[in-house]
Amino acid sequence: MAPAFHPRANLFFYFMSNAMPARPRQFQQRRAVAIVASQYNQEFVEGLCAHAQRELAVLLPDSSVQQFLVPGAFEIPLLVQEVAERGAFVAIIALGVIIEGETAHARLIADAITASLLDLSLRNRVPVIHEVLLVQNEGQARVRCLEEEKNRGTEAARIAVKMIQAMAEAKGR
Repeated sequence: MAPAFHPRANLFFYFMSNAMPARPRQFQQRRAVAIVASQYNQEFVEGLCAHAQRELAVLLPDSSVQQFLVPGAFEIPLLVQEVAERGAFVAIIALGVIIEGETAHARLIADAITASLLDLSLRNRVPVIHEVLLVQNEGQARVRCLEEEKNRGTEAARIAVKMIQAMAEAKGR
């Protein structure tokens, strides 16, 4: 989500792009990618995982993808840390769905996850692709997780491959 400033309310609000990133070029070198996914809101997260794995199979045909499951979104950063510290993966994709309710609980969880994933990525020098979605309702989740046009699993895979390519270039590989 990209921040935007609302001048009359004097506060920031967030909006998500409707544009899907372009498909990067295929990467032929063998790489290992991890997906860490929540089991909560299972139908939607499974849709994210299926789309991500399908896109990774096209973009990284000779690579391996290992999936790790956690009970809920809040547990994702801990397993991302464990996976990142192994040093065996060139990118980690974090997938989950948080549906807002009547309290601030969902927002608090989403903010904590966002800060943790960024910190883990920087500390371990491995791309951590954050697609733990905070949505207002099941309709938004369905569009972003199960349908093709705005699927955030597909988006996560494309961003992961672009980051793998960028990191390889930066390291001269």
